[in-house]
Amino acid sequence: MTKALKDIYSKEFIFHFAGVVKQVYQGFHAEVFCEMIFEGNWKEKALKERMRHITRCLHQTLPPDYREAIDILLQTVPYIHDQELAYLFLPDFVEAYGLDDWETSISALETFTQYTTSEFAVRPFILKDQERMVIQMAQWAVHSNHRVRRLASEGCRPRLPWGMALQGLKGNPLPVISVLENLKQDESLYVRKSVANNLNDISKDHPDFVLRIAKEWYGSNPYTDWIVKHACRTLLKQGNKQALSLFGFENAYAVQVEDFSLDTDRVRIGDSLHFSFRVIAEDEMPCTVRIEYAVDFVKAKGHRSKRMFKIAENVLRKGSALVYNRKQNFKDLTTRKHYAGVHTLSILINGEVKASKDFIVE
Repeated sequence: MTKALKDIYSKEFIFHFAGVVKQVYQGFHAEVFCEMIFEGNWKEKALKERMRHITRCLHQTLPPDYREAIDILLQTVPYIHDQELAYLFLPDFVEAYGLDDWETSISALETFTQYTTSEFAVRPFILKDQERMVIQMAQWAVHSNHRVRRLASEGCRPRLPWGMALQGLKGNPLPVISVLENLKQDESLYVRKSVANNLNDISKDHPDFVLRIAKEWYGSNPYTDWIVKHACRTLLKQGNKQALSLFGFENAYAVQVEDFSLDTDRVRIGDSLHFSFRVIAEDEMPCTVRIEYAVDFVKAKGHRSKRMFKIAENVLRKGSALVYNRKQNFKDLTTRKHYAGVHTLSILINGEVKASKDFIVE
């Protein structure tokens, strides 16, 4: 059975960390700290609730002076060798108690992110003083450590999953670009993924803005090209013509889908639907194709919502054919629940629907 993510905070982990704190600060009451952690409704707490609970217990058992407490926590980081996610409570301590001590907190976040990640804890500082933090992130963007450089991008993502939204940067993403400009050719894939995700976030609110950046950046450097392509993934899924054209996915009029078939016209919730099709080209010139399929899912109130799935990208020449066999699972997930009704599965080439079939989910 798969363990829940919140179980990274096991008794073994808590006891180990308490021992580390005791090692660097002899006045720490490790037994009291551990008792406080597990009292009450610990088992019912979700991941972020457990993290914040650990933060509060540390605040109650470390010296009351914030700078002294931070100095102790900074001494624990050399002992972090694995389970980096578990140590999110270190930057969380800064978020919870350090908003009024800017210099101490920003320096601590810079250090902590090199062992875990400060991407969530930095966001209240952006909300408090966006201009000052944009300047700070521009400095982090040229840091020698790639984890700090990633923080420069990840911390200012307007729509960071699990993180509070940054309404100011959602409304005007221009300050973000001043940070990302220094990261668009970064040698670290860890950093480049963050830059692409940041731009993809922005594209959901400002598609034309991201398209302009993509056109300016694309073709200058292989690292940057990867970022731009990954950043435009939502626009590509939406069939945005400018995004498709930028990467050569156009002129699909001479590409056809044949032998499109479903293995059944009825599928039960929990089962899978198998389908197959061929893609052929009729033009003399080679054609770059982006092949996707879409499912119009029935929702709880009876309306339908389309979801796109990428299959492949290829160069297709006349006389050649690409054959695909795929499976769509209709098992309920935490992120998607299925409902009975008529669904539609469509095959798209370069954003254009080439074939569709209805089927019933029951």
